[in-house]
Amino acid sequence: MEWMNWTLPTALFFGAIALLLVGMTTWELRSPSIARRGFLPISTTRGDRLFIGLLGSAYLHLLVIGVTGWSIWVATGLSLVWLLVVMRWG
Repeated sequence: MEWMNWTLPTALFFGAIALLLVGMTTWELRSPSIARRGFLPISTTRGDRLFIGLLGSAYLHLLVIGVTGWSIWVATGLSLVWLLVVMRWG
């Protein structure tokens, strides 16, 4: 049986996602969110916006890497900006 080789960037990525989920859960337990409308066409809570932002960031990252010749760091930066925009104004 072969095991997955965890590189440092992979471990940091999944660790960051886990910390983000723990932080959002703690925030939700202390201060329940209220659904609101932003630029997204549906009413969303913080958790909804996090899910939509993470999903959109993944697709944006793959799109930039697959279609352009830009660096992976540019793709990562654009994905993080998208996640922040969705979390704040989505």
